[in-house]
Amino acid sequence: MLFNSYLFIFLFLPVVLLGCYVLGKLARPHIVLLWLVGASLFFYGWWNSTYLALIVASIALNYSTGHWMRQKAVGTISRKWILIGGIAFNLLLLGYFKYANFFADSINALTGAELHLQQIILPLAISFFTFQQIAYLVDAYRAETKPHGFLNYSLFVTFFPQLIAGPIVHHQEMMPQFEQAHRFKILPQNLAIGLTIFAIGLFKKVMLADNISIYANLLFNGVEAGVQPTFFEAWFGTLAYTFQIYFDFSGYSDMAIGLARLFGIKLPLNFHSPYKAHNIAEFWRRWHMTLSRFLRDYVYIPLGGNRKGAPRRYLNLMLTMLLGGLWHGAGWTFVIWGGLHGVYLAINHGWQVFFRPQQHQRKWSRGLARLVTFLAVAVAWVFFRATSMEDALIIVSAMGQFDELSLPLMLRGRLFGLESILTQLGIAFEGRIYRDLVGDLRPGIPLLLSLWAIAWSWPNTQQLMRRYEPALDVYRFELPSVWWQRFQWQPTVAWALLIAVLAVWSLIGMNKVSEFLYFQF
Repeated sequence: MLFNSYLFIFLFLPVVLLGCYVLGKLARPHIVLLWLVGASLFFYGWWNSTYLALIVASIALNYSTGHWMRQKAVGTISRKWILIGGIAFNLLLLGYFKYANFFADSINALTGAELHLQQIILPLAISFFTFQQIAYLVDAYRAETKPHGFLNYSLFVTFFPQLIAGPIVHHQEMMPQFEQAHRFKILPQNLAIGLTIFAIGLFKKVMLADNISIYANLLFNGVEAGVQPTFFEAWFGTLAYTFQIYFDFSGYSDMAIGLARLFGIKLPLNFHSPYKAHNIAEFWRRWHMTLSRFLRDYVYIPLGGNRKGAPRRYLNLMLTMLLGGLWHGAGWTFVIWGGLHGVYLAINHGWQVFFRPQQHQRKWSRGLARLVTFLAVAVAWVFFRATSMEDALIIVSAMGQFDELSLPLMLRGRLFGLESILTQLGIAFEGRIYRDLVGDLRPGIPLLLSLWAIAWSWPNTQQLMRRYEPALDVYRFELPSVWWQRFQWQPTVAWALLIAVLAVWSLIGMNKVSEFLYFQF
């Protein structure tokens, strides 16, 4: 069941909200908790009920392990070994379902062995609820958790607005909210805020991400089929994917925050205009913020962080980003993607040390820094999206063919005298992947440019809703721009009409339902 489906919007969500409202009036708080846990498990089991037992067993074992570690007397077994056992259980579970075939194929390729495993279906959201529970166990070992009831813990893991693709929530953020009974009262203000954020996220997914995805898929599917892309096609398709994943994940993050707010719950901010970043470290403070937080707190810092000298710092950065890449998918393309970002971060830290850029730079230098960061991220996305290393290298190679510049075939005969000048300069008008889409490329180019302008210039959803604190941990390192402050959301008729138009437009456009990209991880 997808957030962007009629079944979810018009049946599942209203039923769950109505149940919360009625039970909140008639029953005790733990009954409302039980209702939400049951609804969340139903939501999870809709894809594949076979794995319901898996997530329930994972919850029970991790809750018991955390409770055990909080006991002062644990017999002859030390708390450290309990923690190791709990983490090992989670990693083995994740390793088997997500990485077993990858490791077997890698061993076969390196040694010539013939290891064969049956096709393993990846349980939905296993990467997310595994990391979430590992963090809980580590904090329980550090005595940073308090005793919580099993229902609270179950909802902490399964709460359906964030179960499938994050954010990776922290127990200190969620448990106190679950323990306050009034949080689950269905209030008009929460409904207005939640539905507004949900509608904006739905529009991003359905009208922006899904429409630009056509051009990204054509490039990567074409290369997979053996077509060599031109310089223009490689860049156009890569940028199309760059904005597809941006608005897909931004839309999902908004919808998750909006859904949680309907129930009076605030989720942590997970996405904050990352393409506005002026360096790669800032990008990772804005992109998938809760994953970055997890990797920093539970991988980078335990490895030593920056406390053991520059060489060790760069090694720790690389190891952390390689793990982050592998977390996203079982393939060498994801490892390379993580490694590229590790290299980017190392270069960024070296630049900061040797050149010590001033905090208040000129506009042109900040603009150049943003462009360089954006292009570096876009190149890395090629490895993230490609189905094989060979395909990724073909696309990256085409992107670097500056001696074979080309323009789309659709421009031939449309540039008048300029066409002959460009031809004399060696710029060709050709199409290999997009050759049959001369007409369809016309909306594609302005759409891509429009998405670029939105990502770079427009306020994001959290900034528009800033007065009502839509999420936890709002990004506070950026002062709001003056020009859009007057347009911040308020519960007015004008805003209600605008959001209604976006919602209806999105609902009409849901003729082809597509999964969110992060559902794959």
